[in-house]
Amino acid sequence: MEITTLFFYFASFLFIVLFKSLIKNFLFPSNGKQLPLPPGSMGYPYIGETFQMYSQDPSLFFANKIKRYGAMFKSHILGCPCVMISSPEAAKFVLNKSQLFKPTFPASKERMLGKQAIFFHQGNYHANLRRLVLRSFMPEAIKSIVPNIESIAQTCLKSWDGNLITTYLEMKTFTFNVALLSIFGKDEILYREDLKRCYYTLEKGYNSMPINLPGTLFHKAMKARKELAQILEQIISTRRCKKQVYNDLLASFMDEKAGLSDEQISDNIIGVIFAARDTTASVLTWIVKYLGENPSVLESVTEEQMSIIKGKQENGEEIGLNWEDTKNMPITSRVIQETLRVASILSFTFREATEDVEYQGYLIPKGWKVLPLFRNIHHSPENFKEPEKFDPSRFEVAPKPNTFMPFGNGVHACPGNELAKLEILVLVHHLTTKYRLVYSTIIIIFDNEFVRITMLM
Repeated sequence: MEITTLFFYFASFLFIVLFKSLIKNFLFPSNGKQLPLPPGSMGYPYIGETFQMYSQDPSLFFANKIKRYGAMFKSHILGCPCVMISSPEAAKFVLNKSQLFKPTFPASKERMLGKQAIFFHQGNYHANLRRLVLRSFMPEAIKSIVPNIESIAQTCLKSWDGNLITTYLEMKTFTFNVALLSIFGKDEILYREDLKRCYYTLEKGYNSMPINLPGTLFHKAMKARKELAQILEQIISTRRCKKQVYNDLLASFMDEKAGLSDEQISDNIIGVIFAARDTTASVLTWIVKYLGENPSVLESVTEEQMSIIKGKQENGEEIGLNWEDTKNMPITSRVIQETLRVASILSFTFREATEDVEYQGYLIPKGWKVLPLFRNIHHSPENFKEPEKFDPSRFEVAPKPNTFMPFGNGVHACPGNELAKLEILVLVHHLTTKYRLVYSTIIIIFDNEFVRITMLM
């Protein structure tokens, strides 16, 4: 009996020692230089501090950590040991050292969007894709589609006229149609409904649990993903048969010099739709909110937009926007910048250390996630005076270097920011010059603001 008891205590002691050793090696790996890890806490084994972060506003969670540990600290969230950074210099370092820090996404997201999509790669393949996207979204390429974007905006606004709408959902429809225009050119109208049906089903499962069983959102999303790829393959095949000259993103991807397979083209088309739709729709939703809350800003934007129409009338020009008009909207452009800063649609991004990295005397171990905290950088009083205040005039002077990164930074920065800004300017022009906004008493539910848009009489 005594031997059994002694053996039990010995086994328990050995288990505790081994368990502590495993936890220590996982959370605090050794390194040749014996550099310390950044300060911070790791929470409980495996679950870390995930519950603490999601039991409150994540931005507040990060802000409290910054206040306690400084601009660089460690944590353990979503099953991963992480280093969070909130200084502009550190964010620039991580985002510009692509050889040291690679983009990382959950495997389920890669399956849903497509493993060949630009987000999930680096090196030569990523550089080639980025060049192709930039070629189709640079100012010289998109200036010719201003009238087409304007037509989409007018059609959307007309359908909202007099109705109580969920702003975010309607803005997603607008940005989806513009995304299809930029990808397929004028042919987008031929495929719009089928693509929309499949993509909307795919979207519903994007943030669902990755359980691929019949009846689950994820299973339905993966079926829609397969059908979406089949539609895209048919579009590609039809284009090859027609042998016409096209000037859109699909044509750029299909160029023989691009060297992309049909699967790579499909994955990247779906990826571009995803990237071009939700973030721009979010920005537009927040713009509507901030204009409604700041009447003086709305008045300034309206005056600027009305002056464009007045100038055309005085000069006998055709009524309708062109590229030059969109370059003559400084007040509206500052509203967009301030919205991007205050709302910080991209609160943070994930990178993964590809090797042990030393930074400012600390070790970032290989395999650890690194999160540049854009929202905390944008809301730091050291970078922006009265950061919670919506004040577009602050952008009359350029912000400090690396303190304003709404589209990220480095080789993985968003290549479609010029198109996003263009479609926002076009919609705001028609929204402020032809319509008035009547706000509901129920606002901001999951970022959806309810508003009634009525034609001005």
